[in-house]
Amino acid sequence: MPAAPTAKEPFFMYIPARFLDLHVLQPVTAANLNRDADNEPKTISFGNATRAFVSPQAWKRPIRLNVEQDLGEHAARTRMVPPLVARKLQEAKWPEELAAFAAAQIVHSAKKDGLQHNDQEGYRTQAMLYLPTDVIDDLVTLCEKHRTALEEALAAHTPKKKIAPVLPAKDLAAHLTRRTTSINLFGRMLAELPAGHVEAAVQMAPAFSTHQSDPQPDFFTAVEDLPQDGDPGSAHLQTAFLTTGCFYRFATINITDLHANLGPAATAATVNTLVELFVQHFILSMPSGKKTSTAPHTVPDLVHYAVRDRRSVSYGAAFEQPVAAAPQGGYTAPARQVLADYAATITRLLGTRHLLAHGHAGTPTKPIKDLGNRHTSFDDLAAACAAAATADLTPAGRP
Repeated sequence: MPAAPTAKEPFFMYIPARFLDLHVLQPVTAANLNRDADNEPKTISFGNATRAFVSPQAWKRPIRLNVEQDLGEHAARTRMVPPLVARKLQEAKWPEELAAFAAAQIVHSAKKDGLQHNDQEGYRTQAMLYLPTDVIDDLVTLCEKHRTALEEALAAHTPKKKIAPVLPAKDLAAHLTRRTTSINLFGRMLAELPAGHVEAAVQMAPAFSTHQSDPQPDFFTAVEDLPQDGDPGSAHLQTAFLTTGCFYRFATINITDLHANLGPAATAATVNTLVELFVQHFILSMPSGKKTSTAPHTVPDLVHYAVRDRRSVSYGAAFEQPVAAAPQGGYTAPARQVLADYAATITRLLGTRHLLAHGHAGTPTKPIKDLGNRHTSFDDLAAACAAAATADLTPAGRP
């Protein structure tokens, strides 16, 4: 969010940031979407009750991969840039020693004192780099351009001495800090190359069940299909744990930051398309944990959005008191009502001065009071909230 005006700045120069808040209620059948260190479903205590819990990273990754697939523009988080460059150089018939020396130059030439790395593992970087996948080919091309200098430096290098940088640091850093659209959306932490840092436009909260949800045991056996005489019928016995629940999921996009990340050439239409794509995949993407044995491919019961100026607002606090099941069973309908009631409370407390648009789509066939316009499908909702969030964007990225 931009800083408030100083005493020397006129008030009219301060333009608030714009946010698109996304709220989802999603019932999930027996699953282990996100495991802990003991291979059991993650849980968290909230409101003095145990809740099923999914870390934001577990849900964010499939969303990011789906966005990149649709854009045809892929990025990767990896420590393996130098080894991959060395491998490609060897495939191009470079001598193994020269290819390894070029890989070392990736880390030693990137900046003064070099990037932290492990020279016993092909100079892989200590930190994960998040960069376009085609950067590997760009770095190979850079090494080929400077092959003569690399050969001379290798010939002059004395073993056990620090490797002197050869590759141009400016060109190398430019490749390592290049962005993709998804990097502009999800951000990038690159402490060793501050120019590569990108403030995330997307913030995503952990998902949690709106009600108490304890892990439940699932005892299973694997049958031996080719038993020998005297063998028991089962070759493997184990107890796994699964959870079920109606999850509350929340994400917010800082539209102002996203437009700024995309650069001055980005039009409002470009931002609109990217926001709509993110919303579609936020709604429908699922973590892949234990999917082959649980197939928990549910869709949300309800999606609600709000376009706001100045700050985003999570409705997670609505579920601090665990939702009680309906008399006939089920948590989804009661959770839906709790969310709608909390939305009404937030509107009463904050007013509507900074609420630019809101709406919802889901299984109910009638509009839900206090959740804005009803859209007939998730695609309609994605298009409508993207249009509202990006309306009147200026080239500077501010509404």
